[in-house]
Amino acid sequence: MLAISAAAALAAFNAPMQAAPAAVARASVSMKAPPPKAKGRGWLQKARIADEIDVTGSQYVNVAGLTPQYDEIGVLPPLGRWDPLNIKGQGEARYRRFVEMEIKHGRMAMAAVLGVLTTYSGIRFPGYLSKTLDLKFEDVPGTMIGSWATVPVTGWIQIVLFVVLLEASWWKQDPAKAPGDVVPEGVWWARYPDGYSIFLGDGSVKTVAEDELFLGKTWKLNAERNNGRAAMMGITGMYVHELLTGNPVYPLGEL
Repeated sequence: MLAISAAAALAAFNAPMQAAPAAVARASVSMKAPPPKAKGRGWLQKARIADEIDVTGSQYVNVAGLTPQYDEIGVLPPLGRWDPLNIKGQGEARYRRFVEMEIKHGRMAMAAVLGVLTTYSGIRFPGYLSKTLDLKFEDVPGTMIGSWATVPVTGWIQIVLFVVLLEASWWKQDPAKAPGDVVPEGVWWARYPDGYSIFLGDGSVKTVAEDELFLGKTWKLNAERNNGRAAMMGITGMYVHELLTGNPVYPLGEL
């Protein structure tokens, strides 16, 4: 009886030792590899970009990693093609419409900046703006808000009708021509013609190539586009200056 009890105790003592390898094996199978650690901020930035979308619903593309493409007029260093709304990807017709509007707004802004600078310097047309109101051109202030409030309503109606006439008839954009080329056929004035000739100081004649610096058509079209963009920012700044200080040219006071 004593021998049987001793054998049972010895078996109970050895049982945990025999089961241990099986438990270790099960634990090793169920273990998973720990997730990789983030390597700096670059890994975190890529993870965030992968989960973001742009305004069109497409996956966000990091612009900083792209190579600028200067493949058309107005696409210039250092930004290259800056199109955060992906207008070009929405179709050529829609993209062309936006290009035409940019050129028109730029031209109007350039005329507006020149108008403010000219009238602010005191240059006026002679005579009356409205004889019925006894209003002369020299009575109109050289500021945007001041002139808007001074010119009678009939004068503004004439200005709007003139712009509509230019847009709908005289300078209507021909779809067959490049954006911004609104000069009708048969008019002597051409928009930066190709291959024109100039006379040099030594008496010789030089034919200007399209991509020549300063004189070529490509350079002039890019200059027109950039000047228009600068003028849009400039006329907006003048308007804000006049709202805040009453002076569009010298917001901090005349020199």
